[in-house]
Amino acid sequence: MILVAIGIFAVLAFIFCIYIEKTGLSVTLTTLALLGLVVSSVYAVKNWQHHYGLEQYTTTTTRNIYSVSPNKQMSMILYQPIGSKNNHQVYIYKQNENDKKPVHTQANSDTKNKLSRISGTTQMTTTVTRWRYKNNAAKFWFAFTGENHKFVKRTNKIEVNKNWLVLSVAQSKALQKQMKSKTYQAQLKQQGKAFVMKGMKAAMMKNPTMSPADQAKLQKQLTGEFQAQAMQKMIKSVQK
Repeated sequence: MILVAIGIFAVLAFIFCIYIEKTGLSVTLTTLALLGLVVSSVYAVKNWQHHYGLEQYTTTTTRNIYSVSPNKQMSMILYQPIGSKNNHQVYIYKQNENDKKPVHTQANSDTKNKLSRISGTTQMTTTVTRWRYKNNAAKFWFAFTGENHKFVKRTNKIEVNKNWLVLSVAQSKALQKQMKSKTYQAQLKQQGKAFVMKGMKAAMMKNPTMSPADQAKLQKQLTGEFQAQAMQKMIKSVQK
């Protein structure tokens, strides 16, 4: 309505000034119309610049987020530093477990991402702040100014399970490159074989009568231990 009022007062000022012959009446009405135009414009500017007639409100949503790693045994969320100072990160994740493409948090200065470690399910709580009319009078006067529900800021609270990896995009690429390296795979195979043989030898010395079933179980256990240790070493190497 404030925009309509501005238009009406502008038209009336023109009409009163041009088409009313009586000077006194013309000046009076034109002055009143111009006064109405000025007052309406002032309140319109206050609404646009200082959010007059508006108040802030927040909405909060929480949802589970899922790993971007193709390896189901290695859950992972990625981040991409924004700017040279690295004081803001965009986090990359999947909205649903079976999604082919990941998504990321908003890359703008009005969005803040806060990451913390938890022992439970990985999830993200998003709090969005916007403007809205304070009351019906404000809604009547400032309709169509574009300020209602206007975005103010957003906070993403990302709670990541302590067993997940949190790597930068560059670190993730370095990890994948190392894992695909034929030279590394050959070294890993050789080291793994030596690790398992050493463990089996020590176990057999302690228990020479170990059954074939127990030996197979131990071999599987030792293989898992080596793979876990190798992965931790790889992760530490790309995080340096």
